[in-house]
Amino acid sequence: MSHFENGHLPPEYRTYIRRKGLFLIFLAVLGVLFFILAISKGAVYIPASDVLRILLGQGEESRFQTIVLNIRLPHALAAFLAGAGLAAAGAAMQSILRNPLGSPFTLGISQAGAFGAALAVMILGAGVMQSTQVGAVSILNPYLTTIVAFIFCMLTSMVIVAISRLRGATPEVLVLSGVALGALFNAGTMFLQYFADDIQLAAMVFWTFGDVGRAGWNEIRIMAVVVAVCMVFFIYNRWNYNAIEAGDETARGLGVRVDRVRLLGMLMASLATATIVSFLGIIGFVGLICPHIVRRVIGDDHRFLMPASCLTGGVLLLASDLAARLILAPHVLPVSVLTAFLGAPAFLYLLIKGRRP
Repeated sequence: MSHFENGHLPPEYRTYIRRKGLFLIFLAVLGVLFFILAISKGAVYIPASDVLRILLGQGEESRFQTIVLNIRLPHALAAFLAGAGLAAAGAAMQSILRNPLGSPFTLGISQAGAFGAALAVMILGAGVMQSTQVGAVSILNPYLTTIVAFIFCMLTSMVIVAISRLRGATPEVLVLSGVALGALFNAGTMFLQYFADDIQLAAMVFWTFGDVGRAGWNEIRIMAVVVAVCMVFFIYNRWNYNAIEAGDETARGLGVRVDRVRLLGMLMASLATATIVSFLGIIGFVGLICPHIVRRVIGDDHRFLMPASCLTGGVLLLASDLAARLILAPHVLPVSVLTAFLGAPAFLYLLIKGRRP
């Protein structure tokens, strides 16, 4: 202990910290590169030097300025914020539930949002055909749809928490409750789709395709505030999550109020997920796969796991969105399609390749 009291860290610990710090720096640099690429690439190519000048507010007004500031910058910011928020929520859920399958998608929160949006389209008339062009579907009242989807996401998380309180807040009860609720909301969505007309059905399906291009500056501001607050909360509780990873009894022995930490963590993770899902639609596998990738590289220490998961989620969704816009150009794939195609095989590989996360 004398080494620590005098401010001197053992060489092994310094190496341990340095390796994780270098990984965080690597992710941050990768995030900046993909952020610039996401703005540069598209139907109109914009040189990276012009992108940097516009973002830094330097030089004369460019012909690319409108494209960068009004179209691609909010697009890239939405992708990074959504990836960071979903990955942080997934990392928190996996830790406080002590279950590697914990994520917003597997706990039924995303499915609840889809049901809420379908209900808004079907009952409240929020879906409409934009023109006579095939596939030109839009949401007539996006804020109404967003609010209803958000309400159902939060209601689902509260039901999961309430069930866990009735039977004791065990990880198994929370996960199984989420799986059951997800199946219930999927059934409810299919029920509404069965009775919907063509326009309503198209609007429901359109909403479930997760797409970061839907977010404007108002939505980005809200997402930024919510994601930032949730990340600060998770990082503040990093030592509690480290203790819970060792087991509930061990955590209680260290003075951690396990039930309170678990319930508050679930609510904050659900808040981040509900905000992102209600604005952008369902984007699966980001919250599940990113924490596993980070754990494989730097381990379970939440001082580094949480910020690294956020950066990994942001980079993954930026890269996926970039690929979705380029792979079938000029057509743009919804980013959720690509994350599912990439996430499912990657997750299976991680499960088969190494030890259990």
